[in-house]
Order: sequence, then C-alpha cells, then structure tokens
Amino acid sequence: MTALESRDPEVASTDVPDGTSAPATGGILGSAHRALSIGIVTVVLLIAFEATAVGTAMPVAARELQGVALYAFAFSAYFTTSLFAMVLSGQWADRNGPLRPLATGIAAFAAGLLLSGTASTMWIFVSGRAVQGLGGGLVIVALYVVVSRAYPERLRPSIMAAFAASWVIPSVVGPLAAGTVTEHLGWRWVFIAIPVLVVPPLALALPAIRRKAAGPADPSVPPPAFDRRRIRLALGISVGAGLLQYAGQDLRWFSLVPAALGAALLVPAVLGLLPRGTCRAARGLPSVVLLRGVAAGSFIAAESFVPLMLVTQRGLSPTLAGLSLAAGGGTWALGSYVQSRPRMEPYRQRLMVIGMLLVAAAILAAPSVLFHSVPAWTVAVAWAFGCYGMGTVVASTSVMMLKLSAPEEAGANSAALQISDGLSNALMLAAGGAAFAALGGGAVGALHDGASAPHPAAFAAVFLPMAAVALAGAWVATRLRVGEA
Repeated sequence: MTALESRDPEVASTDVPDGTSAPATGGILGSAHRALSIGIVTVVLLIAFEATAVGTAMPVAARELQGVALYAFAFSAYFTTSLFAMVLSGQWADRNGPLRPLATGIAAFAAGLLLSGTASTMWIFVSGRAVQGLGGGLVIVALYVVVSRAYPERLRPSIMAAFAASWVIPSVVGPLAAGTVTEHLGWRWVFIAIPVLVVPPLALALPAIRRKAAGPADPSVPPPAFDRRRIRLALGISVGAGLLQYAGQDLRWFSLVPAALGAALLVPAVLGLLPRGTCRAARGLPSVVLLRGVAAGSFIAAESFVPLMLVTQRGLSPTLAGLSLAAGGGTWALGSYVQSRPRMEPYRQRLMVIGMLLVAAAILAAPSVLFHSVPAWTVAVAWAFGCYGMGTVVASTSVMMLKLSAPEEAGANSAALQISDGLSNALMLAAGGAAFAALGGGAVGALHDGASAPHPAAFAAVFLPMAAVALAGAWVATRLRVGEA
C-alpha cells in the first residue's frame, strides 16, 4: 500500500557528527518498526471494519429491535462513554506507558461487540455500544502515545497516513460484507464475528510496544500521580453528554431537567479538560483541538444518517446504502497520504482550510437525494470529496498536536484531542437526533413493512446545520499556527 511505503528504508539516511552519512532507521516498515507498524495498523484496520459494518447493519438492527427512535443514541453512546476512557487512558499511558490501556481497551471493545450482538432490546444494544466506547477511548489515546514514543517525528505523518490507509479495504469491502451478512445471516453476526479477529494483530503489536514504549516517558523522573480532579471532570463530561443526548431523544418539557443537569456538568468539565482558549479558537494547540472536534462532529453526525436516508427515502438495500460510502475510504486515505508528503509541510494549514471546505460541500450536497430526480449515487460522489477533506484534516491535526506536545504531555494532549473529537460527535449527534425526531424522524417506529418513512425534512434538519458547522471549521483552520496575524 502506497501510504505504508511512503518512506523508503533503503534510501533514507542521516548525517552523523563526523560528516559521513549513515543509514537511518528506515521508514515505518523498516526493520526497526515493522512489527509494531503492522500490528497497530492491523488493529486500526479491524476497528475500521467494525465502524463501516455498524453503519451498514444499524438500520436493520434498529428495525428489528424496534428502536429507530433511538437510532442516533446508538451511535452517540459510543462517543459518550469514550470521553471518560480517553482521559483515563491519557493519564494511565503517561504514568505507566500505553501497553496496559491498549490491552484493556481491546478487551472492552470486544466485550461491547458481543453485548450488542446478543442484545434482545434496543437499550441493551445501546449498552453494548457504550462498553465499546470505553474500549475505543482507551485504545485510541494509547495508540497516539505509542506513535509519540516509538516513532521519530519524521515518521509520524507516515504512520498517521497508514492509519488512514487502513480504512480503504474496510470502506470498500466492509459495507458489502456487512450487508451480505446482514441480509443472509442476520445483523448480529456483524458484531459477534469481529472480536476473534482482533487477537492476532494484538499478539504481534504488544511485544513491540513493550520494547519501545513501555513505562513512563522519562524513567529518571518519578511517574506522575493520577490527577483525580481530571478523572472527576472526565466523568462529568461523559455523564453530561449522556444527559444531553437523552434529553435530545425525549422531546418533552420534562427533558429540560436532564438537559440543564447535563449542561451544568459539561461546561466546567470541558473548560477543565481542554487546553485554555479552545472555546475561543486561540492560536496554536487550542485551535488544533477545536478543529478536530468541529470536523469530526459535523462529518460523523451527517454520515450516521446517510444509510438511513438512502434506505428509507430511496428504497436502497442496506448493502447498497453502505456501499454509497465505500469510495470515501480510498479518498480519505489519499487525503491523509497527501498531507504526509514532506514537501506539503509548508502548506499544511492551507490543506486543512481546503479540506474543511470540501467537508462542508459534501454534507450540503448529500440531502439533494431527497429529491427523487437526483440520482442516488450523488451521495457517493459527494462523500468521496468530503472524505478526502477529512483525510487531510484528521491526520494533520494529529501531527500538529504531537508536534506541539512535550513527550511527557503526549498522553494528556492526545486525550484532549480525542475528547474534542468524541464530545463533538456526541453533541452533534444529540442535536441532529433531536432535530430528526422533532421533524418526523422518530415517527418511523420499527420501520416495519407498510410503516411510514421519516419525513424528508427530518433529514434536511440534520445535514444543513452540520454543513454550517463544517464551514465554520474552515475559519478555525486559519488559526492553527502561533504568531500569525
């Protein structure tokens, strides 16, 4: 795969003090990093399969469990619980290294898949997604710490591009495989089959992580104690986001009570966990963290409703609806690969501005298929461009965050980046789900044969505001570098 081979280990070299040239440690597939790279990229590959499979199987699962009204909650439950796990993982990794949070996270992720796959009600299904979120939050931050400790700065854009490239095959094959399994074996097997596949890459990666990234960042300095205040804030941000999501799904006057409690927990937690100045887009790291949330939240909230829109409004099968997003995996990887090239480094900020404009345009174009005169494949084309933009933005924010972080701060700052990502996903899904339900989306009931489909306006109420949020992200992307006018 091109992104994995973006650095040639046979050509790279470094200067040594006597003026001669000595071979460098190579690229991410060089002998020094090969086992680690293959292991962690394969873990991401399987997580990508799960993500694409869930998007394909979710409309059928929600129908059979009679829980379409909780459709958005099934997505946001993952992001809500992951918020707490991200902070815990950052502190755990900074104190003891990323090995234990990574292994624990994989185990929780697998347990959540099994719980969802065996669920008898929608609420049990949502609970499984919440357990998955705990595992996912631990894993993603631990992986960022692994990258920070095990790879030199020159290789970090390439490993981030490799992470993005690992979404290509799942994005193309995942919807087809998940749709076929859903239609012929049942949606449950989409969840139950994945945990077994996680074991081999984990067995390959863990020994390499133990050698390269185990223990505290600086063994000569006593490891930092767990910051109990941050843990409490993390719990507050998770519970607060969950209460807001619940209020958004239950549109009654009584819902103002959990909404107010959620906001009371969420606001001080956000201010305490994210870098100072994030909410006002201060230059440097605060804007990097904010941009990650704006990009991820607007895009994921919109993408979550694409399969449901195509199934209910255009009559596509779950397989075809999932395949509408398939091309995006390749273009996402392409965008990430482009940002990884050394000659693009001076233009990184400009790439992110263009990327966010592409995301906004894609989200704005998607609901055009609500008009039956517009071909259904329009979504596939629009989403391919949007995913290219996301590829440049997501990988670039990760690279810039690590560049702006001291080694002993990599865990905390990685957690902040992922909190912004996950919190924005949860809040945008809550807002989108509330708008969807208010304008007739919740009337779908179980989506049995003969039941009325959601009103088209319900989908427009999701996509149009998310396009506006993505457009605001283009402005945030102009504020990433410190010291500019």
